[in-house]
Amino acid sequence: MKKLMLALALPFALAATMGLAPAFAQEPMKVTIATEGSSPPWNSTDSTGKLIGFDVDLGYELCRRMGATCTFVAQDWDGIIPALTVGKYDAIMGGMSITEKRKKTIDFSTPYAVGFNQIVMRKGLGLPPTDAKAKLNLTQMDASKQATIDTLRTALSGRTLGVLRSSNSEVVVNELFGKVATIRSYDTNENMTMDVAAGRVDGTLADFFVLKTFLESKDGDVAEFYGPMLNGGPWGPGAGIGIRKTDPQLKAAFDKAIASANEDGAIKALTEKWFGMDMSPPK
Repeated sequence: MKKLMLALALPFALAATMGLAPAFAQEPMKVTIATEGSSPPWNSTDSTGKLIGFDVDLGYELCRRMGATCTFVAQDWDGIIPALTVGKYDAIMGGMSITEKRKKTIDFSTPYAVGFNQIVMRKGLGLPPTDAKAKLNLTQMDASKQATIDTLRTALSGRTLGVLRSSNSEVVVNELFGKVATIRSYDTNENMTMDVAAGRVDGTLADFFVLKTFLESKDGDVAEFYGPMLNGGPWGPGAGIGIRKTDPQLKAAFDKAIASANEDGAIKALTEKWFGMDMSPPK
């Protein structure tokens, strides 16, 4: 009997000596993450077709902390949630705001970044001046905030505004300006800003940093920020990772990794790298 046990144990001892794991050892979790790939600096595609940006860098960092092997794939924004729910991938990292409407369909991790949005309009339209460095939170409206919105609504009456389809900015634009302006929805931010540069639309409302990147490009000198920086309201508490409601363990793993990366400053460092400022969530 002792000889039999020794014979059975010998292959495993040899495997350990050679650094090999038994075939039934648990493999690292594999996670496929979708991002849009056209919303810099959150996410974009470089000249070789590789996905890059804050979402991608942070995604790999979170996966490292989870002990997971992760792969990023590109997905158009207007189909990004439906494709998640049918199992095309496991998670979404695309600067997606956590909103009550989206939470009816999918779950979210805790916020991994907090940003804001702003209007950009073409120059030379004769619009009244505004304070483009002011901030306005739409969560708790009061008389002063409403007066600012009313001023913007008057200024943008009769204009044509582009917006990313199926985004929270589309919700805001239609709610605030849908009755006074013509709204055109686009499949990508890139196509939207191209039409702003070409004069096919007068302006747009989108993520501040997406538009900042556009304004700093060779085509962006035809436009400028207009009105206050906006957040809250339909945009919710920040950007989170979209996860199927049937994957609570994956959500828990991401939440733990986000908390760890936020606590030791990794998220802060990556936001400063990609956005030039600290956009890490409150601790």
